[in-house]
Amino acid sequence: MIQLGQYNSLKAVRSTRHGMYLADEEGREVLLPRKYVPKDISEEQVLEVFVFNDSEDRPTATTLAPKILLHQVAYLQVKQVNKFGAFLDWGLDKDLLVPFREQRSEMQKGKSYLVYLYEDEESQRLVATSKWYRFINNEDLTVEQDQEVDLIVANSTNLGVNVIINHKHVGLVYKNEIFRRLRPGDHIKGFVKLIRPDNKIDIRLQREGYAHVEPNAEKILQILQINDGFLGLHDGSSPDDIRAQLEMSKKTFKKAIGALYKKKLIEIKAKGIYLVKE
Repeated sequence: MIQLGQYNSLKAVRSTRHGMYLADEEGREVLLPRKYVPKDISEEQVLEVFVFNDSEDRPTATTLAPKILLHQVAYLQVKQVNKFGAFLDWGLDKDLLVPFREQRSEMQKGKSYLVYLYEDEESQRLVATSKWYRFINNEDLTVEQDQEVDLIVANSTNLGVNVIINHKHVGLVYKNEIFRRLRPGDHIKGFVKLIRPDNKIDIRLQREGYAHVEPNAEKILQILQINDGFLGLHDGSSPDDIRAQLEMSKKTFKKAIGALYKKKLIEIKAKGIYLVKE
């Protein structure tokens, strides 16, 4: 079955002046326009393509990579607004529509918004909505405590930052556990810290083994994770370099890395600090 809004593995079956027709296992076909047809393609070859509606609402294939898939959220920029709604840049030739009724607040050209992609049942068109909370909820959880998860930053609150978990649920990272700037739309990794009785989810950005370290040590761990397990600072680094990179004194830095070293969470070498791999 050819799935709209998703990647499909389809077989090249016949070439025309308009492009190459691709088919699924049941023989259903979709056109890959000529401008997307690889030069060395041959019939029977299988291609991985994304299927969407063209300007005439016909299912069409493309080899371009969209910025969002069906049943996912993404932070997308508005390219234009007209009488039909706002049109978002999602990486394809045809922009993605957010009808006015699907706008949480009136969208403006040039600004970016967190949206969810779904298929409208009546029109059978792909539509985006900034009312993503209609689809993202914690009613039937698909995650468990300590599980590593994919996160998209949604918005800030008085308590911390709300994040979208695996495009399915909403979680919260508490303010006192955040040691770097998180911006709406950022894609990051995290871990389920706690699932509460009401199905609210607490998220942490570091592994469980890093728990119970003091805040400055935790900040260093966060930076190590962001930078592929390496930080170019050590005991001999100048106070100015340490302050510029970590916003802490050399004395505080040495105390923090000493604590991490004792817990066997880091290695200290000539070039800097390395995160110990589990």
